[in-house]
Amino acid sequence: MIGTALDFPILREEFDEGPLVYLDSAATSQKPAEVLEAMDRAYRTRHASIHRGVYPLAARSTDDFEGAREIVARWIGASTKEVVFTGNASGAINLVARTLVQPGDHVLLTEMEHHSNIVPWQLVGAQVDYVPVDDDGVLELDTLDELLASKRPKLVAVAHVSNVLGTINPIAEIAKRAHAAGALLLVDGAQAAPHMRIDMGELDADFYAFTAHKMYGPTGIGVLYGRRELLEELPPFIGGGHMISRVDWHESRWNELPWKFEAGTSPIVEAIGLGAAIRFLDSIGIDAIREHEAQLTSYALERLNEVSGLTTYGPPAAEQRGSLVSFAFDGAHPHDVAEILGASNICVRAGHHCAQPLMRKLGVAATTRASFAVHNTREDVDSFVDGLARVREVLKLG
Repeated sequence: MIGTALDFPILREEFDEGPLVYLDSAATSQKPAEVLEAMDRAYRTRHASIHRGVYPLAARSTDDFEGAREIVARWIGASTKEVVFTGNASGAINLVARTLVQPGDHVLLTEMEHHSNIVPWQLVGAQVDYVPVDDDGVLELDTLDELLASKRPKLVAVAHVSNVLGTINPIAEIAKRAHAAGALLLVDGAQAAPHMRIDMGELDADFYAFTAHKMYGPTGIGVLYGRRELLEELPPFIGGGHMISRVDWHESRWNELPWKFEAGTSPIVEAIGLGAAIRFLDSIGIDAIREHEAQLTSYALERLNEVSGLTTYGPPAAEQRGSLVSFAFDGAHPHDVAEILGASNICVRAGHHCAQPLMRKLGVAATTRASFAVHNTREDVDSFVDGLARVREVLKLG
């Protein structure tokens, strides 16, 4: 364990249902004390509208907000001009869809995508094709090459880590193949950013989207990384205040990067919370986080293999996975599994995980998913597996 209950106030709470075993960080993470304290301090002592205020309080607020952008930029190996604050990862992907893709453009996705990386392309009228996944939940890269050659897509959009299968996709290799075919690459990094090193220079993605609330930060803020030369070419997504340099009666001119994409009052305190969350991750070390969570995932796979009547989905080896495991019980609905576990305060996710096409590919309506974070332990995994024994007993699964 590298992040303890002492770091997370909610994990110190006493609940009637018993100790909190939180295994739903892939949906949203719990918040460490330093994030909560940074946001509380911002509201109590440093809160003012940013950028245009000339009084000291506004200047401090602006410095805090733009300082958070600098933290994000360093974290992902980018410049501050390439870091756009959005509402969440979905907002980041929609920004690219609405400003880059025209009706009839070809976009290449994969069968493991979250709805956030499917629906935006449908809404703009793109022609969409899908790279299949094999029986182990791994992308078929030979088919990727075939589709790149035959469809000549404008854009390839792919999850860095599948939120259902846990598959870690080889982004640098996909970028190389996409660029060789003349396509741009967008990466949905929502399930990767809290768990592994993401360096834009190494990955060579053209766009990369992630969200604060899955990486120990607040809801209401996400990030779009975009290559500077591409962002310079794209038009604004939403019009309003802050994103303009001049407004006349019949035309307007836009602000510089990244502000031309940040219309309206910014999520000031949320950005400060995101900056604090990254400092928290940095204080532990992302490599140590990856090692800890990979060990937990490996242990969870071992323990789940002991449970009869249970099928896990995704790559068999933990090193090929992010920090989650999805599974189904023969004869049990995933919602029933999650509800019975929840009665003992073991928190897992059940449903289609906003990946209905992938569920149909797997031949199931839904799965149960356990996901791990810095504060989880082998004891949490044991409690989870012990809870599955109660599930079998309650549902009389034999």
